[in-house]
Amino acid sequence: NHYQTILNYFDNRSTNASAESFNAKIKAFRSQFRGVRNVEFFLFRLTTIYA
Repeated sequence: NHYQTILNYFDNRSTNASAESFNAKIKAFRSQFRGVRNVEFFLFRLTTIYA
């Protein structure tokens, strides 16, 4: 089922590690503030801290 993704690694030496890392940082940031009330501010903080 995942042969195309597996072959992509060997063809291009690319993985989704950077996306997984960024996702982990977002989850850690979100848990640090125990929820988000202002989505606009949340996105602003994400782009200034992890950009």
